[in-house]
Amino acid sequence: MRPYLFVLAVLAVYAVLAITNPSVFSTAAYTAAAGTWEMLAIIPPIFVLLGLLDVWVPRATMTRFMGPGSGIRGLLIAFVLGSAAAGPLYGAFPVAAVLMSKGASFFNVLVMIGAWSTTKIPMFLFEMQALGAPFALTRLALNIPAIIIMAWLIRTVVPNAEVQRIYENARLAAEKP
Repeated sequence: MRPYLFVLAVLAVYAVLAITNPSVFSTAAYTAAAGTWEMLAIIPPIFVLLGLLDVWVPRATMTRFMGPGSGIRGLLIAFVLGSAAAGPLYGAFPVAAVLMSKGASFFNVLVMIGAWSTTKIPMFLFEMQALGAPFALTRLALNIPAIIIMAWLIRTVVPNAEVQRIYENARLAAEKP
């Protein structure tokens, strides 16, 4: 019963809203349904691509190109992977788990997540058109070093034992059927 407490609490709040404030309930239910449908449209393709990545890219190749010691090449691959990604940020975390289970360095995974959240190519093209090239280029020029600095800071601050625990969780998640 314990794993379902949160869901039951949310359903109870929805029930109270339905009785006490039907207009707020209607808005909340519509928003929840729209978010659920959006997630259901995005998550399956991401998992298909992750399955292909997991099967087609050997661990040795991933470690060579994005693992510890991959240097600027790993950083650039992480940036391209994050920037070329489609979908919301929550799609980056399963990708990060697969990269980690394949031997990508923690720093490169952090760079990929940072690039996914701020330097996506479709977002950049939209900004070029809607806000102008000076704005889009300035934002990109500021974000790229900021992503690298934040990834470095996080990697420096997070203890190695915690990083190893994260890698172990990624490995266990990759092994689940």
